[in-house]
Amino acid sequence: MTRDVITISPKEGVSLAKHILDQKRIRCLPVVSGGKLVGIITDRDICRALPSPATSLEAHEITCQLDTLQVQAVMTRKVISVTPETSIEAAAALLLAHKIGGLPVVDGERLVGILTEGDVLRASLEGGREEAQGVSKCWLSDAMSGFGVSGTP
Repeated sequence: MTRDVITISPKEGVSLAKHILDQKRIRCLPVVSGGKLVGIITDRDICRALPSPATSLEAHEITCQLDTLQVQAVMTRKVISVTPETSIEAAAALLLAHKIGGLPVVDGERLVGILTEGDVLRASLEGGREEAQGVSKCWLSDAMSGFGVSGTP
């Protein structure tokens, strides 16, 4: 789990969201307003907002469209999230069931982290070593304290 989450405001332009996703090499950005998680925008959401590849628009016209389109217009509002007490196994099941790549970790309405597929894989690899040492489960709250899931992508 990553605790230093990169977020975006719902009022920002989709072009900024695309730039952040590309620059940071991530696939989803939690959308936060007033300290509250209000949505999530993914690379897939942005692709859906782009004109068809068969469009007659020029590159600068597409960029202009993305500049004027706000994140809140294309973000997913019904965010699937977990808490710090959620087990890695339960989080992995949510990722698979909903075919998503990341889960915001919330404490109440406050965003405290994000768990990605990479984090689950990392925990799975570390889990084999932990089980050999007698640890049976890895909890997200442990990752927040520096135990369990380590590192960031």
